[in-house]
Amino acid sequence: MNLFADAFAWLFSPDRWEGSYSLPTLLGQHLFYTVISVLIAALIAVPAGWLIGHTGRGREIAVAISGAARAIPSFGLMVLLVLLLGVLQIPAAAVITFVLLAIPSLLAGAYTGFEAIDRRVIDAARSMGMTEWQVFWKVEVPLGMPLLVGGLRAALLQVIATVTIAAYVNLGGLGWPIIQGIPLRRFDQVLGGAILVATLALLVDLILASAQRAAVPAGVRVAKPRQRSTRTARRTSPATT
Repeated sequence: MNLFADAFAWLFSPDRWEGSYSLPTLLGQHLFYTVISVLIAALIAVPAGWLIGHTGRGREIAVAISGAARAIPSFGLMVLLVLLLGVLQIPAAAVITFVLLAIPSLLAGAYTGFEAIDRRVIDAARSMGMTEWQVFWKVEVPLGMPLLVGGLRAALLQVIATVTIAAYVNLGGLGWPIIQGIPLRRFDQVLGGAILVATLALLVDLILASAQRAAVPAGVRVAKPRQRSTRTARRTSPATT
């Protein structure tokens, strides 16, 4: 318990809120690399996932690419890219690493959101005279949005955790207190940095969980309670002879 008390004392020390390595500055750096990386990954993965989900083609390739990307060690890839691109391109190397980490979750969320839609809904939309573009934007995208937000949620959490290693290549972020504190045996500082990263991840997870629930179309939210009440009525109704 003394270590936790020391960690919180380190967090709320006035020295932590001033200077170029202040906690607000480190938090801003952490969020910057996270948002930029996930945004770039979304621009790549979401259109590709929607195309796969809409056409039903290329799923095997997407699964293979996602599996390969997840198998790559992030720290090793970042160091390799730093060596290949040069010391002056360290931020680019880090962003590429985080983008590759975020793509699998976003890609999976995009195409599985379309695949989870009842095909009878798609057939009904086409039978009403909707064009393929209208089916895509007015039916598939709204109904597939909850799973896409779920993929975004997973991608953000993965990147938030991995941006911590950016401090190894002097890019700051909330990993800096951890990386600096380990060789100095400042375990209060290490734990304080870990608490900050965990708190940020929990806050983002709560926000995205609420967004995922809100992304469910109103008609679907209304239909589910009706379906449950109908099943309950059938189970409780007396048997007829």
